Amino acid sequence: MNISSSPETFRLALCAFNLGMGGRSREAFLAGISQRLARAHAQGAELLVLPEYLSEAFLAWKPKGLKPTAELAFMAAEAEALLPEMAALVAEHGVSLVAGSVPWADGKGGFVNRAVAMLPDGRSIAHDKLALTPFELDRESWYLTPGDKVIRFEFAGLSMMMLICLDIEMPALSSLIARDAPDLLIVPSMTSSLAGYHRVFGCAKARAVELMCSVAVCGVVGAAPGTTQNDSNVSGAALYIPCEPALGYRGVAAEMPPVDGTKGQEPFLVTDVPVAAIRALRAGGAEVWPGAWSAEHVTLSSG
Repeated sequence: MNISSSPETFRLALCAFNLGMGGRSREAFLAGISQRLARAHAQGAELLVLPEYLSEAFLAWKPKGLKPTAELAFMAAEAEALLPEMAALVAEHGVSLVAGSVPWADGKGGFVNRAVAMLPDGRSIAHDKLALTPFELDRESWYLTPGDKVIRFEFAGLSMMMLICLDIEMPALSSLIARDAPDLLIVPSMTSSLAGYHRVFGCAKARAVELMCSVAVCGVVGAAPGTTQNDSNVSGAALYIPCEPALGYRGVAAEMPPVDGTKGQEPFLVTDVPVAAIRALRAGGAEVWPGAWSAEHVTLSSG
């Protein structure tokens, strides 16, 4: 790990964005993003994380009669127009932003589910969702193509990576990332039920133990006016850390419980990533962590 500086902690904000409060126009949506960035800045956060399919908020101003099969193209076009405006807000507030995820043209006639990290220095890092749900492979509504890489990037002295929702449930990805695990793994998500919420958040907690790193996860709540696919979203926000005595045993740095957003709730969690403490554990201070353990030498047999 080659990091230019070693901060003791890193403060971030996790917003379980309420899609019912995204605004009825581009202007109203951007005003809401600005307000959330200002809130994060006021509490000392250097990064604001928004959830998967933030773009569902765009459906509040979709053209009348838009078919479900045309929604991806509409949201992708809106994202192309809005992301530069969001980058300008990042520069204005001095807070980096993981702008949830949006459909994005893949250059081959299809769309990927893309999370974008925008940094105050002007850099933009993209992660395309790798593991797609059956919903994302439905040719009668939203049909997406998977990504094929995980990007490791540095910001504020930390190494970071992004995964999206179902990605975090894939053990094969954890094994791959373990070879060069980041300080912080960021996971925007969308889940329609408590079962989905617990799958994503439970696996995120496991990844923090496996990778000896911090895992930040948040999901959308509520429903967007104009939605045809996601009329219920349940989620919360959490920062998971290794289960170590030095970190409080439980593997939970901070969390806010799941809500459905129907009463206007929008969990907003500000917490500190214990960067230096976890690096010390990775360097040999952990109870039993074996490092980037591989099962390549293990064979399966029937008895």
